Amino acid sequence: MGRFHRHDDGTVHEHDHDHVNERDHEHDHPQESNGAHDEHLGDHSGYQTGRERIDVLERIFDENDRTAAANRADLLQHQVCAVNLMSSPGAGKTTLLRETLRRLTDTIRVGVIEGDIETSLDADQLTGFGAEITLVNTGNGFGGECHLDAPMVRSALPRLPLADLDLVLIENVGNLVCPAEFDVGEHARAMVYAVTEGEEKPLKYPVMFRSVDLVAINKIDLLPHLDFDLELFRANLRKVNPTVTTIDVSARTGEGVDAWCAWLRSQLAKSQQPAAAAH
Repeated sequence: MGRFHRHDDGTVHEHDHDHVNERDHEHDHPQESNGAHDEHLGDHSGYQTGRERIDVLERIFDENDRTAAANRADLLQHQVCAVNLMSSPGAGKTTLLRETLRRLTDTIRVGVIEGDIETSLDADQLTGFGAEITLVNTGNGFGGECHLDAPMVRSALPRLPLADLDLVLIENVGNLVCPAEFDVGEHARAMVYAVTEGEEKPLKYPVMFRSVDLVAINKIDLLPHLDFDLELFRANLRKVNPTVTTIDVSARTGEGVDAWCAWLRSQLAKSQQPAAAAH
């Protein structure tokens, strides 16, 4: 089975090998006498594509989008703003969230939906800071998915006292691909990117970087110790998302966390405007 994603127009596209006539790729894949595949490309002979599979994927996305709309309606009904926070594993989402809760929960009523494949380790780190926490383990009844989707978030919403909240922060499963493809009913999307990941990531994972409203560039306290070109990263990011907001952050030292919290406050204010509620 091949990887798939949705284009901006909602159509589903699958990445695989056999859906194109081999003659169209003879210049890319020279035929070998023993019939073996190019060792640099790997063996794709198990990939199968068909209209039936695409139909199934489209139905999955359609159902997800209907559930996301229901999630968004419930949040708007309670005047709650939701932010979907994504990143690769280890980029620092949980540490940033912990520092966020330290600064916000005295003035803003915050809930957190914590997404992980297994364990409550990240959720445990966020307890005791004045926020309502609910955990979604995708390995428990959701097939161990590498992302949160709208039905998973819908399962978590009843466990949060929405009537008593202003802001819900959704910590998605650490992954730079799949979380970007699923609307979960959020009002805004942000990602945490660590400078230890390399400058090229926006070019290698454009769907993620293109989908977000803000990138928190984390672990900047490590810059003196890394061979990392911050301006090159920014240039690569602008190539895939010219309008994205960026904030330089060190969740460990606290640098930039106030600016991140200010952005969250702005998203909350925006979501509570009458035009947003009507939408």
